[in-house]
Parts: sequence; structure tokens; C-alpha cells
Amino acid sequence: MLPSKLTFYTSFLCMASTALFLSSASPIARSSPSILSSFPKEAEDGTKEAVYVASVPLRAVPGPPQMVLSAAYNLGHWKMQHFIVLVKSSDQVLVYDFQPKDPENIFAALAVISQRKLPGVILKRQIRKVPTSRCWFVGFSKENSVEIANKFNQNWSMDLVVGINDCRHYTNGLVECLTGEENVLDSLKQTFS
Repeated sequence: MLPSKLTFYTSFLCMASTALFLSSASPIARSSPSILSSFPKEAEDGTKEAVYVASVPLRAVPGPPQMVLSAAYNLGHWKMQHFIVLVKSSDQVLVYDFQPKDPENIFAALAVISQRKLPGVILKRQIRKVPTSRCWFVGFSKENSVEIANKFNQNWSMDLVVGINDCRHYTNGLVECLTGEENVLDSLKQTFS
């Protein structure tokens, strides 16, 4: 067997195993509408920074492994989603995201399956607007969200371990610092069970 075919089949088996390992959760409703998809009115205290949680498909080695994860996401499996935090002010939408440094690497898939540490990275980027699907309004930031997020990120461990220190823990922690809302993902999951 050629090395490239071996790598392909190994990648596929690893990601399929990961999908089965992580998909033992209850699925969410397929047509899960946003709790609030447009920018809410200004908060009572004058703050204009709205905090959202969104889900996107997990990333994997291109090809069949990525197709398996995308299919699981489209079917609405709660554990097969990657969660991110969005902060919308009057002039921008910032996304905060904790993920593996190289999510498309076969070794990342092996680390996920074995629940071993892998190097993580926090990404901060700007997008044009708040997504209209699989995005939920959580509340308003207590203070300057960029300063709060920067301080939170400085103290966050970059050792990613699925189920122990991953995008879910990051999302719950950052949302709590920004809004005071605890375990936001548990609350959202209960609305779709």
C-alpha cells in the first residue's frame, strides 16, 4: 500500500473513531433557530456590547474525516460542534475561539481519541455580522469586553485536552467573565434536548 493511501485510511479511521467517541450525546433540534439573531437594543446601563455563543463544524483532515464531522454537525449532534464566543459592539463583531494549533493534523485526531494534551491556540478575529443560525444571544458584557477577554486569554491554559480543557470550557469561562452567565452551554443544551 502506498504511504499516501495509508495516511488517508489512517486519517479516516481516526476521525471516524473520534466522531463515534464524541457523538454519544443527544442531538439538538435540526432547525434550531437563533435565540436572537439581530443586534439587541442597547442595555439598560448604556453598554452596547452584546455577547453571543455560536457553533461551527469541527475541523479535521480534509476528505472523508472532514465529511464525517460535517455530517455530524449537520445532523445536530451537540458534542460534534465547535463553540465560539462573539462580541458585537456598535461598530464590529469579534470572535474568540480556542482550538488545536493544527486541527487538520492527524496527530491532533489521535490526541483527541486518546484524550491527550495537544497545543492549543486562542484565535481572535473580526467578522462582518453575527451569524443568523446556530448563534445564541447570551447577554451584555459587564464592562469593556476586549479588555476582559484579553485578560481572560492571558490566564487560559494552552494545553487543549478534549473533555477537560477544550472549546466548551473556554466558551463557558469567557462568557461567565463577560456577562456573569455560568455554564452557558449547559443552559443552551437543555433548550434543545
